[in-house]
Formats: sequence, structure tokens, C-alpha cells
Amino acid sequence: MSRLPALHTPTAPPGTTDQHSPLPLLAVCLGYFMVILDVTVVTVALPVIGTGLHAGVTGLQWVVDGYTLVFAGLLLFCGGLGDRLGGKTVFLGGLGVFTLASAGCALAPAVTVLVLARVVQGLGAALMVPSSLALLRSAYPDRTARARAFGVWGTVAGLAAGAGPVLGGLLVAGPGWRSVFFLNLPVGAAALLLTVRHVPRPAADRSRPGLDLPAQLAAAGSLAGLAGGCIEAGALGWTHPAVLGAFALCAAGLVAFVWLERRSPAPMLPPGLFRAPAFSASAVIGVLLNAGFYGLLFLAPLYFQRLHHYSALRTGFALLPAVGVVAVGSALAGRLTARTGPRLPMVVGLVVGAAGLFGWLPAGPATPYAVLVAPMAAAGFGTALTMPASTAAVMEAAPGARSGAAAAVFNAGRQIGSALGVALFGTLVVGGLVPGLHAAVVLGGTGFLLAAALAARYIPRAGQPT
Repeated sequence: MSRLPALHTPTAPPGTTDQHSPLPLLAVCLGYFMVILDVTVVTVALPVIGTGLHAGVTGLQWVVDGYTLVFAGLLLFCGGLGDRLGGKTVFLGGLGVFTLASAGCALAPAVTVLVLARVVQGLGAALMVPSSLALLRSAYPDRTARARAFGVWGTVAGLAAGAGPVLGGLLVAGPGWRSVFFLNLPVGAAALLLTVRHVPRPAADRSRPGLDLPAQLAAAGSLAGLAGGCIEAGALGWTHPAVLGAFALCAAGLVAFVWLERRSPAPMLPPGLFRAPAFSASAVIGVLLNAGFYGLLFLAPLYFQRLHHYSALRTGFALLPAVGVVAVGSALAGRLTARTGPRLPMVVGLVVGAAGLFGWLPAGPATPYAVLVAPMAAAGFGTALTMPASTAAVMEAAPGARSGAAAAVFNAGRQIGSALGVALFGTLVVGGLVPGLHAAVVLGGTGFLLAAALAARYIPRAGQPT
């Protein structure tokens, strides 16, 4: 793990801190830990949730995408909100919403209620994530320290992703799937306390115009139509009127969003951000990266539990090669990015990840588990090597005054990728798990290679301007 100065109690008054204290990083990372943990923990628990709440594959897709769609759809809005109101205020609000929504998930009596609570969790996550990166940028102004902080931030994501399957399996096998969500309550409370006491409060830009709510609604409608159409196509067919209507909503929402943003005095998506090629390329890479990796994490538990009849606990351990290496890859990415810039770890990580996804092509009902160990490790390590580096590329390419919006764009792209990966990969397996899995990994691996080409072309080497 990337080194930060030794832990000590800061002497600054509440609400401020010196730039050598690791406590702001700890507070921010606890919140981000919950956001990522609830992806992999829930993935392992999905088959058991389906049995307990009598939900099919489509219902389980909505349990995952109800969270990621709202997360993605509101990130731009929440990034701008953080710039205007201050990152600390918005981050604290997100922590509170996420923690309370976790209790709602744990107590859900039916899959519909669970999906609604997951939607509220997505709101909390959208408030937290762009503010967290802006807070780190403010707390660690030195470029090298900031790169290391981003590396630790990515490592925490890796730890959460790695702990999720095993922890989820243990909880499902013990207290039951509801304890997966109850786990967030003490973590959320600790993050709230640390944030109040130790995270500095960056200055808010209250002179900026108000937020563009019509454009926000158009963007949310477009994303919901895209993911909803992909999900429901598996059960209803691609030509069903409801599916075609969802895709029409997506197209109409996208057109309306672009039209409204061009005329807005305070656009959620500042057009100047995309003048930097490194920023635009990193945003696209985030979509492709998450689509492939999280799409695989949605299908792998179904594969192990339905074809090989693994228990939830055994499935959690079976996924360790994919998620256990994430922490190692994230830590290495932080160090490499600080020394070489983000280009090298991004290109290498994406090529390795593509090889891991293609390595699932031999998977079938009689495939020995050992055959899939190396492909899972390669997919997880490649994803982990890429993510912190691409985060650093985005934040370095963005002006400081737009750090919240820049973080929001990048993470919105990632969550859109996650939602689309689950939607598309889940739809592909409706007609058959094995052929659908093969088609999914070819699609995901091709996306990784395209992302590697974008990184090689547009991400600068260390010392080059963005």
C-alpha cells in the first residue's frame, strides 16, 4: 500500500487539518469502502436474495442496477452541488443517506422494496464519491502526496471489492443476506464522526449560478431508458414495445440533455472539461472498464452456484482470484502513477484485463475450477492497475475549480459502465448461461482492448501536458 505519513492526532481545530495527517484520507475512504463493498457483497448474495424474495434474473438485475443507475444518473448533479455548497457538506449528506438506506435494504420484505432502498443508496453514493475526490485534492495539495492518496483511495476500493465476496459468503451462510446491509451501519457511523472532526472544509463557490434541474432530469431519464431497455430485453425480447419505448426514452433524454446544457448558464457538464483529450479518453475508459469487470462479477456467481452448485460461501472464496488481487493492483498503480504518470499502468492493466476476460471462453458445466483461476486473477489485477491511474489522469486534466464536476463525470462513466455491463451481460444469459457467458466475455474483452488503445493514444506520459 502507498505510504502516507505516520498516524498522529492533528492539532488543528475541528474542521481543519494539516496536510500530513492521514485522518482525512481515512474518513473519505471509509465512505468509499461502503460504496464499493455493496457491489461485490450484493453480487455474491444475489442468488440467495432471489430465492428468499422469489425474484428472477430480471429482478436481480434491478437490485444491482437500481443502485448503479441512480448513482450514475446523479453524479454530475452531485458533483456540481459539491462545487457550490462545499465538498464536506455534500459528503456528510451522502454518508447519512447511504447509511439510512442500508437499514432499509436490510429490512426489505419484498424485492420491490429492496430495489427502492437500493435506489436511495445510489443517491447517497452519488453525493459521496465526487465530493470524496475533491476533499482529497484539497487535503493533500502536494502533487506526489495527492497521487499517493488517490492510490490509497483506489486500494481501499480494491480491499472492499476483495473482501466483498468472502464477507458476503460468510454473512449469507451465517446471519443471512440481510446482515450484508446491516454491516454498513457501524461503518457509516465511524465515517460520519471522522469526517466531522478531521476533514477540512474547502471553500464553496456560492457565486456560481444555480443547478440545472431540467438537464438533470433529462440525463436521468436517458440513462434509465438505456439500462431498462437492456434489462427487460432479456425477458420480453428486443422488439417488445416496452423495450423499444425504453430505448426511445433514452434517445429523447439524450437529445434534451444536450440541448438544455448548451443553453444553460450553469451546465452540469462544463464543455471545457472535454477540451483535454486525456480527460475525454479517461471518461470513456471508465465506461469500458466497469462494463467488463462488473458484468463479469454479476455472471460469475450465477455460473458457480447454478452450474457447479457452489454454496454462497464457497462462491465467495471461488471469486477470490478476481477480487483478492485488486488491493495489490491498486497499491501498485498508485506507486507507478506517482513515478511514471498514468499512461503505463493504464495500458498494461487494460491489456492484462482483456486477457483475463477472454480466458473465460473455456468455461462450461464440466470446466475444472483451476482453469478459471488465472483468468479471474488477470481480470481483477488489470482492472485494479487501471482504475487509480485513470482517476489521477482525470483529476490532473481538470481545472481545480471544476474538480467536483470532473470527478462526477469520471465516476458517472464508471457507474454507467457497471449498469450497462450488468444489463447487457444479464440479458445475454437469459437464453442460456454458458453461451451467454461466452458472448459476454468476448464483448467485455474487446472493450478492454479498445480502452487500451485510447489510453496509449491520448493519456500523456509523465511530465507531458494534458
